[in-house]
Amino acid sequence: MRRVAQIAATFALAFLVYLVLTLPSGSLGLWSLDELLAGAVISLLVALVSHRLLWERGGWRLLNPWRWLVFLVYLFGPFLLAMAKANLDVAYRVITGRINPGIVKFNPGLKTDAGRTMLANSITLTPGTLTLEVDEETGDFYVHWINVRHVDPKPEEVCGPLPHWAKVVAE
Repeated sequence: MRRVAQIAATFALAFLVYLVLTLPSGSLGLWSLDELLAGAVISLLVALVSHRLLWERGGWRLLNPWRWLVFLVYLFGPFLLAMAKANLDVAYRVITGRINPGIVKFNPGLKTDAGRTMLANSITLTPGTLTLEVDEETGDFYVHWINVRHVDPKPEEVCGPLPHWAKVVAE
């Protein structure tokens, strides 16, 4: 019974998001009948596939509006600043030819899948770095870095304050 409730709650959330995103597009009031049916089918599929991630692995924490506000602060603050600095650094390295690429391993100390995913995506979106793999058991990140200074770097050396923000937002 618990599983059915989780699927129903995930369906309701997904359908609500769908309705908000397609709000002024229909001919039957706010939505057309075809859109409502398509939204229901898509939301049901999403619920069947993702309900475990949302409820059993602690993903429900990401539904907290406070976390969304903190995420927006992160997105338009530290992440945007890290992107700007990385763009300038990559441009400098391309122009001067001072490139020392390599693969490094570090452990940012993140415990949840959401935190690890957020950090991995942030690293990959930042120029000069690419997340290659995250070891699920140990939490180690393997990152291709354009400027390897030494073989065993601290997380802050590779990606600045991003691990701290991933902990604040997702854990």
